[in-house]
Amino acid sequence: MKLKNILPCLLLSLAVSACAPANKTPTASATNDITVSLEGNTKPEPLIMGQTYTIASNVLGMDRRLTVRLPFYYSEEPERKFPVVYVIDGGPEQDFPHIAGIAQSRDINFTFEPFILVGVETVNRRYQITPPVSDPAFYEKELGTKPGGSDNFRKFLREDVMPWVEAKYRTNGQDAVIGESLGGLFIVETFLKDPTLFDDYIAVSPSLWWDEMKLAQNSPADLAAMPVGNRRLYLTMGDEAVLMQEGLDILVEAIEADTPDGLGWTYIERKDSESHASIYHVAALDAFRALYLEPARTGGGNPATFKDGIVPPLTTTAKKNLEHDCVRKHATDLSFKEKNKDPDTWRGMCLIMKPGAKATKGNLDY
Repeated sequence: MKLKNILPCLLLSLAVSACAPANKTPTASATNDITVSLEGNTKPEPLIMGQTYTIASNVLGMDRRLTVRLPFYYSEEPERKFPVVYVIDGGPEQDFPHIAGIAQSRDINFTFEPFILVGVETVNRRYQITPPVSDPAFYEKELGTKPGGSDNFRKFLREDVMPWVEAKYRTNGQDAVIGESLGGLFIVETFLKDPTLFDDYIAVSPSLWWDEMKLAQNSPADLAAMPVGNRRLYLTMGDEAVLMQEGLDILVEAIEADTPDGLGWTYIERKDSESHASIYHVAALDAFRALYLEPARTGGGNPATFKDGIVPPLTTTAKKNLEHDCVRKHATDLSFKEKNKDPDTWRGMCLIMKPGAKATKGNLDY
């Protein structure tokens, strides 16, 4: 793959003479077959995680910031189009950097499909991404700001943000949105009230206590009215306050009772392993694996990893499977547990095995 060709220069560009310009002869010492420069460089270099742009928002009547990370091969594959993941609370000083780190991990482990990451910064998030409430005065007193700007924020995404992204980058029309806490509340509200805005919805510990769980309590009617269409919903909750978990339980029960046609969904309970503060990073990685999981071949053929250096032969099925590229139509769905019951049978096979937590409830097909 291309990565094998460029990683040595990318990772060792300051150290390997093979990556240095031909007319430069660094002072070096040889270690095995690698030439290591001894010149050093005390000047720091920036680590670039993405690019931040300021766009004019006609909806909000002000400039707003978007931060974008492109897949590693974006410029190398000019004909390829990519899905987009929008991060709510995605400013450079908000959740964009740690979500971008997860996206970058894909570039070296290939465990899920690459995507364009767009961080949408919020300012006064307690207003901008929250639904209207029954008692605004109470919330304004408790939160220090008027709530209820979520509908306008959706309009901002629809009319300002998404057209800007689609005009500037090679997108494939598959759009996802992710958020945590109040951001997760915004995700759930958008899924219920404006389900065609995105294709995939990732809500991490959504604040469904909001307005005494009104959004969850009204969800049966919203689900019944939801238009038919292929969309996916990833829900998870950590160790949270009573109304927060209760609100999610109500929503999950409503989805179970009346799952809209075309909806693939999963709920993963994490109350025994994650807190509100710790859940986001863990859940985001798991959500990307759930929604964008890529198949891979299992096992290896390195003699050093086998007893006496003897590599056992592949099965006839595995040999036939090797005649095809490892893509979904040639892959077998399998759990790690099932594969490890008889690893020799599966060695060399193209498999779809989702890492991470098992679904508590749902019907999502990985």
